[in-house]
Amino acid sequence: MELLSNLATGFGVALTPQNLMFALAGCMIGTLIGVLPGIGPIATIAMLLPLTFHLEPVSGLIMLSGIFYGAQYGGSTAAILVNLPGETSSVVTCLDGHQMARQGRAGSALATAALASFFAGCVATGVLAAAAPPLARLGQSFGAPEYFSLMVLGLVAAVVLAHGSVVKAIAMIVLGLLLGLVGTDGNTGAQRFTFGIPMLGDGLDFAVLAIGVFGVGEIIANLVRREVEGDAEIAPITRLWPTAEDFRLAWPAALRGTALGSVLGVLPGGGATLSSFAAYVVEKRLSSHPERFGKGAIEGVAGPEAANNAGAQTSFIPMLTLGLPGNAVMALMIGAMMIHGIQPGPQIMTERPGLFWGMIASMWIGNLMLVIINLPMIGLWVQLLKVPYRFLYLSVLLFCAIGCYTVSNSTMGVLLAALFGVLGFVFIRLDCEPAPMILGFVLGPLMEDNLRRAMRISSGDPMIFVERPISLFLLTMTALLFLIMVLPSFRSTREEAFQ
Repeated sequence: MELLSNLATGFGVALTPQNLMFALAGCMIGTLIGVLPGIGPIATIAMLLPLTFHLEPVSGLIMLSGIFYGAQYGGSTAAILVNLPGETSSVVTCLDGHQMARQGRAGSALATAALASFFAGCVATGVLAAAAPPLARLGQSFGAPEYFSLMVLGLVAAVVLAHGSVVKAIAMIVLGLLLGLVGTDGNTGAQRFTFGIPMLGDGLDFAVLAIGVFGVGEIIANLVRREVEGDAEIAPITRLWPTAEDFRLAWPAALRGTALGSVLGVLPGGGATLSSFAAYVVEKRLSSHPERFGKGAIEGVAGPEAANNAGAQTSFIPMLTLGLPGNAVMALMIGAMMIHGIQPGPQIMTERPGLFWGMIASMWIGNLMLVIINLPMIGLWVQLLKVPYRFLYLSVLLFCAIGCYTVSNSTMGVLLAALFGVLGFVFIRLDCEPAPMILGFVLGPLMEDNLRRAMRISSGDPMIFVERPISLFLLTMTALLFLIMVLPSFRSTREEAFQ
């Protein structure tokens, strides 16, 4: 009954005209950037962070959430029709989705992707609503030592599950932690890493860093690669509804993908991309005719599409209940909260129940909006795929510059974003994933604060971290992850999986 009462509160917040408008805007923008290869939800959310300054916190977070899970829907459109994944979690959908399109079954593939995504999103949101209260109650028993240990575990898990080299992922997290130290020390008042620049006295602005690394950096990388020019051959769409045989094959795959994505989405560094790849492997292993995969098997569309949407929804669980961002998008969401002076963590459920449950209720509404947006408006998204990217990049760059200027009301913010953009481009060329850096940047100051509080509580005795059971358990899990990470067999399996 308590859950129903909380959901009633959430729907009361989410169904206001203002929040419905921002949910629709987020879903539309998310679908758009999902359809268009080379932009992605991380860069878009980073660009729109300054806009949330002028919105109610719940409205801004509802819009940003809609962009994230809306991109999972839109990414399948480009993957199926053009064989270009608009979002990384849709890479697997290209394998069978585009083959279906070449066989004249593009409509069936698109409808299957949308319906599987809708089902998975609704179920995963239910999992989020059910799992959040007990996790938040557990989080309320955490003190400074437990929070510090939890954040260490989150960073290590992000390293294990990050793409590419483990050494590079660790280096990016350390860089993020160092960038988070820039500014004035809150305890001593000393300036740290400011190099005599007054503007850095308050620290690096999260929005400027995110816009530079993810927005400007991605633009430079895409212009250099020049891989996507909007002139790819688009598969024709005939029948826009799956056959009875398609439904028979697709629904078990969608169920398995939903279950797998709901679990993997909670893991730090997991989320939508890992879920979709894992779901495809599972479907191929379980199939009695694995030779069909890669040649137009509808299970290869339904399973990964359900998994990436379920993973996108459940990745909100650690962020909303414990204040722990599991991926770069959740780090941006925490940044949006902090912009409004909201301390992320379990206290949000009790201190701001309208925001907490309003976000959850808006996800059900957003998933329904996305089905309506994706299927009837498929012709519009097809036309957008024909827009030359040289025009899109110019407009995106303009939005980046405007956003950075509004953050600081000075050209220094724009210059810093340009500097971080070049840095982001260098990271991409060196195959260094920027997401761990953002996680380190967000968690660094929180870790430092909790470490200092723990040391004050124990009068400087570091044994406090192993004397408290929850902290000891979290540190043990961290040590196990480290041991697994250095095992040669795990490293080779990990490299093979990401390959």
